[in-house]
Amino acid sequence: MHSDFFQELKARGLIFQVTDEAALEKQLNEESVKLYIGFDPTADSLHIGHLLPILTLRRFQQNGHVPIALVGGGTGMIGDPSFKDAERQLNTLDTVQNWSQSIKNQLSGIIDFENKENPAIVANNYEWLGELKLIEFLRDVGKNFTINYMMSKESVKRRIESGISYTEFAYQLLQAYDFYELNKRYGCLLQLGGSDQWGNITSGIELIRREEGKQAFGLTMPLITKADGTKFGKTEGNAVWLDSEKTSPYEFYQFWINTDDRDAIKFLKYFTFLGLEEIDAIEKEFTAAPEQRAAQKALAKEVTVLVHGEEAYNQAVHISEALFSGDVKNLNAEEIKQGFKNVPSYQVQADDNLNLVEILLTAGIENSKRQAREDINNGAIYINGDRVQDVAYTLSDQDKLSDEYIVVRRGKKKYFVLQF
Repeated sequence: MHSDFFQELKARGLIFQVTDEAALEKQLNEESVKLYIGFDPTADSLHIGHLLPILTLRRFQQNGHVPIALVGGGTGMIGDPSFKDAERQLNTLDTVQNWSQSIKNQLSGIIDFENKENPAIVANNYEWLGELKLIEFLRDVGKNFTINYMMSKESVKRRIESGISYTEFAYQLLQAYDFYELNKRYGCLLQLGGSDQWGNITSGIELIRREEGKQAFGLTMPLITKADGTKFGKTEGNAVWLDSEKTSPYEFYQFWINTDDRDAIKFLKYFTFLGLEEIDAIEKEFTAAPEQRAAQKALAKEVTVLVHGEEAYNQAVHISEALFSGDVKNLNAEEIKQGFKNVPSYQVQADDNLNLVEILLTAGIENSKRQAREDINNGAIYINGDRVQDVAYTLSDQDKLSDEYIVVRRGKKKYFVLQF
């Protein structure tokens, strides 16, 4: 254990609320503490909104504590109402359990469950919640909480006016029971979560106090906000997933490299394991020459390597450089798929006329032959980065990248992909 660990969490801005701060800091300084965060499977992948809690578990592990990653196979059947405007759609048991396994696999890529000296623990709360009997649960757990206590939670109060089902209303009891169960099974003393989890966390602390006579602790991390007011974790309205099939490593890298200057240093403290002194040095370099984007480059590298590995990071940089320069001929098939995932594409048919004017019209790149000829003559059409100004030009096998793709650019930034 490092005696300055708690203070480092503070310096990184990772602590929003904490119960009995002095006692918790003392506990963390003196012994290895077991702590947990829950991850409900609401999809088949986690997204970058989950990244801060995952990395915080890893920080605790690196400092000699034992993280418990709790997959919510049970609570995921219901859905947490905390700060949600409407009730979640309920999913089948098979769906939730399949998603739970996917999430467990993703967590194992960042948190070390096989460390010989200090292995993390992974658990699924369906193991105990799936065995609960209603009458026993109401007698043993429900008796500890008054309706007034449960309704005082901010996450519940926000939903009372619009409506909240008894199912979601009872969610905080299930999460409280998780903390209680992990305390009994593993000696777990600390629950971490986002700032929206404060009410659920304190309910668990109360249950452990009443049933076991022990002190437990809660710590929440701040809600991540972006300086421009847009929601963190989304790009062009879509979630940024940790699954490389849902969000490619190139798209993932681009999210971080495009971080607002005002957020870059804060995010380096949140999402990387660079030392605070190293981050201070990057900040000085960044302040002196913001156009060099030293902070964004360091952030994108650290997080992309952490989630997807060094090879995927290098590939993302290669794609970015090729698109920036317009020289796409050195991209392989996988890099083309990643780099041009969201641009218009056309599947070339066997009987398509491959004359440049004709294929530009057929593929929908131009809306008329007259416009196609005009753009070609004016030098606005590029094939794989090379300008083509011959209206008689016909595409051939030599133009195909990886024998499968031709990248067409119209003007400075409008890309299209022809696939064979």
